[in-house]
Amino acid sequence: MPHPDPPKRSERADRPSDELLLAAVERAARHQTREPAAAPAWAVLEHLAIPRRSAAARHVRERMDAMLSAGLLERTRRRSVPTWTPTAEGLASLRNARGAGALAELPESPQHRAWRNARSAAGQEIERFRDSLRERLAGAALLLDAGTPPHSDAWLELGEELQRACRRLASASHCLYEWAEPYDARADVDEHVEAGDGALDAGELAVRRARRWGRRNVRLWDEHRGC
Repeated sequence: MPHPDPPKRSERADRPSDELLLAAVERAARHQTREPAAAPAWAVLEHLAIPRRSAAARHVRERMDAMLSAGLLERTRRRSVPTWTPTAEGLASLRNARGAGALAELPESPQHRAWRNARSAAGQEIERFRDSLRERLAGAALLLDAGTPPHSDAWLELGEELQRACRRLASASHCLYEWAEPYDARADVDEHVEAGDGALDAGELAVRRARRWGRRNVRLWDEHRGC
């Protein structure tokens, strides 16, 4: 199974401008799923495509401290972890830079990269997953037609294999056909909601949403991880 691409280094990674850093903090905070919307430093570095342990990362942290002193960034804490968000003054500076056309483009966002990699992996793997499921279904047919009834362990083992094969295929199908391309205006979160859910009663809805857990996690496709 192909692995997701690693984050690529930005051409501006060594010395991002203060304006680009503000844009990264703003986007990283917007893509957080917790309230209040503020991002840890490692998330800001991901939005800049900068490795966490690098000279560029140290430069970014130094500039963030300086922008805190200048009133452009605000620092809070979430479970003892420092988190960052632009202040009103910082947002105004960011708007001015955008309006003047002086703001460089940020690298691809982590959530868009995750979508792109999952879609690419699904396109490469989905036929293999279909073949794997066909093979197990054929094995089930052989067991059903066996002259001597199979031991119960054979059915239990096959049931687990079928479940894993169906979950892999369902996940790849979702990533390839159903997961809409995310936009940077908001966080891309799988709410496990589908168009026909309104017709279901509460019990069936809860069951279906539970089944949808992990459907975007391509790491679970590894057969040794038990998807």
